[in-house]
Order: sequence, then C-alpha cells, then structure tokens
Amino acid sequence: MKSRLVAFAALASLSCAPAFARDTVLHIPFADVLAMPDAKDKLDPAMKFLLAGQDTPQVIKRIATDVSNPKTSGVGKSDEFGCKWAALSALIDLQDGAKRHGANAVIDIVSYYRKVEYKSSTDFECHAGAVIIGVALRATYAQVAE
Repeated sequence: MKSRLVAFAALASLSCAPAFARDTVLHIPFADVLAMPDAKDKLDPAMKFLLAGQDTPQVIKRIATDVSNPKTSGVGKSDEFGCKWAALSALIDLQDGAKRHGANAVIDIVSYYRKVEYKSSTDFECHAGAVIIGVALRATYAQVAE
C-alpha cells in the first residue's frame, strides 16, 4: 500500500510540473523564400509578392485583404528550412486567393502570427515549436501597373 502511495505522489507531482513548449521566433529574409527551387515551380512569375515597406508599382485597385496561416512538421527539418517551407505554402495560398479575385499582385505582406503584426521590408517572422513550425502572413490583393 505504501509503495502505491509513493508512486501516486510521484505521478501527481510530475503532472503538476509546468510544461514548457518551445516557441522559437525567427526572422527570415523573404527573398530566400522566393529564391527556393520549389518557389520557382509553384509561384506564377507574373504575380508580384511585395512586403509592406517595399517599393510597389502604382496600385490601380486594392481588392481584398486576406490571411494565410500554414503549419508544417518540424520533424527532420531545420527551423530555417521549415520556416521557408511554411512561408512558401502561405504565398501559394495568397497567390490562389489573388487569382480568384482577379489581382496580379499580393502587396503589403506582413507577418501576423497570433494576430500580432511584424512588419519588415526584408524579412518575415516564423515560430518554430518542438514539432510544428508556423507562419502567418496577412496581405492585400491588388491590381498594380505592369
């Protein structure tokens, strides 16, 4: 009986210990994502992708704002590669939305992880956990001058 109580007490104390989940924040150059071989295969070269703060061609019409929030498994991937992969998935989602809306550009792209904006004219923000890596991008679909 005494060994059961000891085992129960040990188990109870472990269940009360705080769980610390990893949430590493990385800032990755946006240009690195656009330079990926998969990006060259999956992103339409006619579609423009521009971070907020980058020089943008004349905006003819702002159409809609959207958010893409893909996740990827971090198992077997470096945080940096997982971040780039998740960002590419977000750009593919935004490209599809832009095409549905008749836009030729995705502009004013900002990181929007957990609805907290990170704005940079060169980088995007990524969060890498122990198992899952995520990127959230908010952007505007637009018609811009060619």
